[in-house]
Amino acid sequence: MVVRPAHPPPLLRRRGRREPTGTGAGELAGRPHRHGHPPLRRPHLAGFQFREGLHCPDRRHRTTVVSTGEPVTEIDPADDGDVAAWIADTVYAGYVEFIAAFQSLTRRAATNFSSRSWPTQDADAVKRLSAHTEVVQKTVAEIHPHLRATPDRRGAWRTARTSYRRRITQRSDLELAETFFNSVTRRIFTTIGVDNDVELRWFGASTLPRGLDRSEMFGTWTRTRGSAAMVEAILESYDFGVPWVDLDGDARRAGARIDAFLLDSWDTLDLDGIDMLDTVFYRNKGAYLVGRLRHLNRVTPVVFPVLHGEALHGEEGIQLDTVLLTESQASRLFSFTRSYFFVETPKPAALVGFCKSMLPMKSISELYTSVGFNQHGKTTLYRSLYRHMQNSHDKIVRARGTPGMVMSVFTLVSFNVVFKVIKDRFDPPKNTTRQAVRDRYRLVAQHDRVGRMVDAHEFENLSFDRDRFDPDLLEELLTEAALTVRVEDDQVVISHVYTERQVYPLNLYLREMSADRAEAAALDWGCAIKDLAAANIWPGDLFTKNFGVTRHGSVVFYDYDEITLLDECRFRRIPQSDDHEHEMRSTPWFAVEPGDVFPEQFPTFMSFPSEVPSEIWERFRTVHGDLFTTEFWIDVQGRLAEHDVPDFYPYPDRLRFRRGGPPLPKVGSAP
Repeated sequence: MVVRPAHPPPLLRRRGRREPTGTGAGELAGRPHRHGHPPLRRPHLAGFQFREGLHCPDRRHRTTVVSTGEPVTEIDPADDGDVAAWIADTVYAGYVEFIAAFQSLTRRAATNFSSRSWPTQDADAVKRLSAHTEVVQKTVAEIHPHLRATPDRRGAWRTARTSYRRRITQRSDLELAETFFNSVTRRIFTTIGVDNDVELRWFGASTLPRGLDRSEMFGTWTRTRGSAAMVEAILESYDFGVPWVDLDGDARRAGARIDAFLLDSWDTLDLDGIDMLDTVFYRNKGAYLVGRLRHLNRVTPVVFPVLHGEALHGEEGIQLDTVLLTESQASRLFSFTRSYFFVETPKPAALVGFCKSMLPMKSISELYTSVGFNQHGKTTLYRSLYRHMQNSHDKIVRARGTPGMVMSVFTLVSFNVVFKVIKDRFDPPKNTTRQAVRDRYRLVAQHDRVGRMVDAHEFENLSFDRDRFDPDLLEELLTEAALTVRVEDDQVVISHVYTERQVYPLNLYLREMSADRAEAAALDWGCAIKDLAAANIWPGDLFTKNFGVTRHGSVVFYDYDEITLLDECRFRRIPQSDDHEHEMRSTPWFAVEPGDVFPEQFPTFMSFPSEVPSEIWERFRTVHGDLFTTEFWIDVQGRLAEHDVPDFYPYPDRLRFRRGGPPLPKVGSAP
């Protein structure tokens, strides 16, 4: 249990006499407050020892015991050193509270999977997503009143930073603790850009564990009796608390897939071993066993997705759905278009280092984010941006694509990220507000993105050198987003901005790519719209300019200012009229209410750019023409009402194992 320095807690002196609980913060019976300030209390955290000398204790400190039986220390708030020590303890207590809540929710994923408690899993994902912000806000609220009364606020904070840094040095999640401290600091001081005077900052090079110590985080299996036997041993080593439907058959299918990969890609069946992480990656209805194949200096991912029988022909127990063996396949599993994993680990950096060894194209930021540490992923992204700005010279320019009516979008082309700021005013026919836009981005963050929506990081008070901006872009931002963007001396300050991974705008992709690629993207666009609908997401605008193509060729949605839940829409047919003048009017002659959608109108604004061959549009209409019918959308809404939501697999359907074929050779036989 974490004891936070709440005001006022019931206190017990060492003699065991209960102190009366006052109505004001920290009212202790019979003892006047020095300088008129209430005493501050430093918590002793269960399970953590305060090292000798860490808080510079002196005779002014008196130990008491809160009603839970854990000691706290009363500190004179008029002494900056005492205040600094209390601040360090309070922030540290906040971090321990956050990480305990995070780990508790993460740990429950295993039980949710074994018991198939999918609604609980979804609710836990939302709770975990908000845990960091909630505890940071709570910590700031505790510190603010006392820091305001301190004469040298920044000096006290610098001292607190030193104490906090010493406190976290030996933690295996040091980097997360640093991010938590900085989150509190930036809110306390309303930091613009970077404030090295009070923040824990490091923008130089840093290292990650390479995941070589198998005693701590992974085990290694060898192909002594063939790939199938090796896979069976791997699968048996994980205890899901649920029986396997066909362990022998799953092992043989996966073993055959591995052998085919080795011969095709490495021209050999020789294998130094498979390193498998001890922890399981849980997400939605799946459990993923993550590892890497090694031979000489070669490394490739290996992932075993495990699903319940209810997702596989209604059979009881669990089954192996496929095996992923290429960097591209595993990269999609860790995609920025997917929800975050539940992964229990005491050493986040070691986990990320292992994943980085098999996914070298994935940024550290993406990997931290994908395993649930999205706040530190955001920190890592900012540090990468800072270093990149110091070592590049290209200008910040407008992003490619059609300018939006709600957001101004710009990019540093060499950094592969776009920045999106909300405009001050929205051009017709847009009818929304700044807060509504932010609410929609929050909806996306909390919703299952099913591989079809780009994750967004939200930043406040970023600062860039003015000379890095294209002059025309800067003039546009200062004109259209003056509430958000301003110039201070030689800096451009952006008070609120979203960042997203840069993707290829679909309208440009269709024009600029070969006919084969354009057709594949067009058809996947239809699949993306249907996937979003099945996940209860209505994009609002179905223009191709609001979608993009990832480096893997998947079509994703990234413009969220009109997004809403599909079950809140009302899909209607256009009423028929005998009056020709009605048909010629530019505005509807019939009543249209908010939330009304008319699928018959979709072909008008979903049509492709004129440069795209007409055959591609006709092919799209042949495959996805049902999108233009009211019946399709009403049917989807009906299935949503019955909680009939399909499963979304983070890999192509062609990779899934087909069952019921001819018998496979027994495990242990020669490959």
